[in-house]
Amino acid sequence: MSPLNPRTDRADRTGRTARLTLVAGTAVLGAALTACSGSASASGSGTRPATGDGTARAERTDVSVNLRGDSAPAGAPVTVTLADGTLRTVEVTDTSGGTLVGRMSADGRTWTSDRPAAPGTRYQVKAVDTQGGSDNEEFTTAKAGLVNKLTLAPGKNVTVGIAQPLSIVFDNPVKNKAAVEKTLKVTTSNDTEGSWGWLRDYSGKDRADWRPKEYWKPGTGITLDAGLNGTDSGPGGGFFVRDYAMSFTVGRAQVVKVDLDRHRLALVRDGSTVMDIPVSGGTPGGDKASWRGTAVLMAKEGTINMRSETVGLGDAYDKMVDFSMRLTWSGMYAHAAPWNAAYFGVANHSSGCVGMSDANAAELYGKTQVGDPFEITGADTKGVVAEGNGYGAWNVSWADWRAKSALR
Repeated sequence: MSPLNPRTDRADRTGRTARLTLVAGTAVLGAALTACSGSASASGSGTRPATGDGTARAERTDVSVNLRGDSAPAGAPVTVTLADGTLRTVEVTDTSGGTLVGRMSADGRTWTSDRPAAPGTRYQVKAVDTQGGSDNEEFTTAKAGLVNKLTLAPGKNVTVGIAQPLSIVFDNPVKNKAAVEKTLKVTTSNDTEGSWGWLRDYSGKDRADWRPKEYWKPGTGITLDAGLNGTDSGPGGGFFVRDYAMSFTVGRAQVVKVDLDRHRLALVRDGSTVMDIPVSGGTPGGDKASWRGTAVLMAKEGTINMRSETVGLGDAYDKMVDFSMRLTWSGMYAHAAPWNAAYFGVANHSSGCVGMSDANAAELYGKTQVGDPFEITGADTKGVVAEGNGYGAWNVSWADWRAKSALR
């Protein structure tokens, strides 16, 4: 289509003047909408085909789009506006075959995409009016100067315990939390009530967790659709340049109950105790004490090298430890601790972890699943597991957790 001069008025066949309206910062969608049936005039005036008496059926219809050129700003919805008449359909597609879905205004003159235009993407716009005219335009958005990425937990197509939250850690800061949260759609197979909450991860990064009001019901299916492509994180965060998706399932209903005062650990499955073993927790009175509250089994790491300097305890230990089950980012585990056998069931005498015999650790390791809650009680602890130190959201009341959503 040939470019138009917005300063020039051109008479249609009736001799009346049709002025092309150009909205500031927008690109006009061609000279006119040309009819799907019948041909435009040879001069390209875009007038409607003549009626039987030779008069034009309608003046030219002008359409504008709010993004233009080869370096249009990303992060805003695409808006297509009709100067006169009513739009029937608008299609906005990218060169990869993706489509921006949108909505028509009540008067039928404006169409706006539900999602923003993504960075570094070429789009084609096709508008059709109720008279059968259509026209096309193209624009390309500028590439993102800074890209934000994320890490999802628990992972795709896994089976987890009843306390596992859906957790997102962002590489860069998220200032536009409400805009980001709006794109995060959680669907459950049984309409589980839950909420997003924003917190600071143990790493210092921004993090959003979605937890149910109560522990998950076994068999629940959970799906995350994060339509983040084109969303701006805010200052210092950059744009997201892709969408994310994840699905997982809840497995057996089981809880690990650790009583540090009695020095016992019980595995309760479907209300029945399937293990009850002696343990030894962290030494009271200092940094070696254990945490209390609800921790969530984050990972079953097997045999690992544990070094005290990594958790701020100097050179107290450097051991290869079997059947290691991580409970916090700060280094609290449940694991085999045969060197501490004299204290099992008698006293808390570890460097913060919950230790047990090799045989009991092997059995517990085999029966637990990532996402199982460890409900830890005891008088002599160093505090409650924090929200970002692993998955400590269960130590926050439901009302307080919901208040952490950016959309409340």
